[in-house]
Amino acid sequence: MLKFLQKMILAVCCWVLITTTSHATEVMTFGQALKPGENGLPPPLEKPLYISVCLFDILGKNGDIYSRAKDLTLLARRWNVFVDIQVFTDERITAENFKAGQCDAAGISTLRARQFNQFIGSIDAVGAVPSYAHMRTVLHTLLEPKVIPLSITEPYQIVGVMPIGALYVMVRDRSINSIEKAAGKKIAVLDWDKSQAKMVQKLGAQPVASDITNFAGKFNNGQVDIIAAPAIAFKAMELYRGLGDTGAIYNFPLAQITGSLVINREKIRAKLPDLDQKIMSLREVGVQFLDKVLDQMFAFIDKEEAAIPAKYWMKIPEQDYAKYNQMMREARILMTKDGVYDPRMMKLLKKVRCKHEPSLAECSTNDE
Repeated sequence: MLKFLQKMILAVCCWVLITTTSHATEVMTFGQALKPGENGLPPPLEKPLYISVCLFDILGKNGDIYSRAKDLTLLARRWNVFVDIQVFTDERITAENFKAGQCDAAGISTLRARQFNQFIGSIDAVGAVPSYAHMRTVLHTLLEPKVIPLSITEPYQIVGVMPIGALYVMVRDRSINSIEKAAGKKIAVLDWDKSQAKMVQKLGAQPVASDITNFAGKFNNGQVDIIAAPAIAFKAMELYRGLGDTGAIYNFPLAQITGSLVINREKIRAKLPDLDQKIMSLREVGVQFLDKVLDQMFAFIDKEEAAIPAKYWMKIPEQDYAKYNQMMREARILMTKDGVYDPRMMKLLKKVRCKHEPSLAECSTNDE
């Protein structure tokens, strides 16, 4: 137990990396209350522990995310844990360098982390987590002892997941007020996530290969008609430029976006031989503090969504909700059959949905 607190600190560092500066501020505020030997937390390690983390920040060392992550490494030192952050401006390179063994851990989007562990990497499946209440239940479920082994795909393991916010469809022209009207339009998709292109093609739209660094620019200058992004990107990526006076944001979550901390178990185990025992110990710490962290994170996300001018939000007719949910459900089933999503995670997320809404039609089916 003594040695493993660094995992929690690293997870916090990752959560900062893959969210925003404001997210980092919230977690940093919470982290200041964490002190060795208090509130059930262990004392510092007897010997120094050195961990390297590959970190993604579009602005590199000039970015606020990197700056906040560096602040959090100071917290880790309270437990004699020293974190060396290697920052990258390209998430693909971040993941590749981690895979090449240049880092012990990597902070990347869960979508990108799917290559290291498909089970956790499937959390962001389209329509699978309808609300933040559902997400809270999912994150608590991931701390259950029987679930933790599923986060391992040797030599990798995802040891930290944190919400970034709901993914909303944004259009440059609010006359595109239904999925059907997206036919023929250009939609930005991540160039490395083939599932997105498949979904767009099924709508009769044209997928435009993009990445995290350029999708906003393509939307703002008119190269694409439609994007999907969380509220935290609205101001940070100046998406109001693309929305202009005619654009709109569907007030209907397409998915929940999260970030993950991935570790190389072989590299970490060389420093912590009883790694698995320590991870189970982390569960106890996680259960104790998760809701406090999530309260701050969801409050921040709610604030970011509320800060978007009301004129941009476009309410989806209630009669269309069932149709869209069915479309997303069919897409999940198809992509699970195609090997994109992990069927075990799909079953877990379905259980969460049915726990919150037992009357859902899908709760009486066995096809997901």
